[in-house]
Amino acid sequence: MYFAPEGAAMAGYDPVSYFQGDIPVQGRPEISVTWKGAEWHFASLANRALFEANPRAFAPQFGGYCSYAMAQGLLKGTDPGAWQVVDGRLYLTYSPEIERKWREDQVEYIHQAEGNWPEILYRE
Repeated sequence: MYFAPEGAAMAGYDPVSYFQGDIPVQGRPEISVTWKGAEWHFASLANRALFEANPRAFAPQFGGYCSYAMAQGLLKGTDPGAWQVVDGRLYLTYSPEIERKWREDQVEYIHQAEGNWPEILYRE
């Protein structure tokens, strides 16, 4: 289950781009792949190939839902511009304000969210 507003995971942003620079890049619908029931868009064929080779390395944690909300046991959408890569994993949050709060104690929030995710995944 991936948060996919209007059918595109991550609102159409290229998940690989989060690992390549400081600003995520909007993907193109014509360069896409379907994985885990969602359509993933990419800025380039090279990024699509990287994703296809190892989608779990690039897909956001907790189904692309807000990592901070997940730590609270809630399921909330995300803003693709509110994110952080921690230990090689992509975490999205609801808003830049929530992202700042998330960064205050991200290790604990990740731990809490990992505990909540299985229950929320199967509840929904």
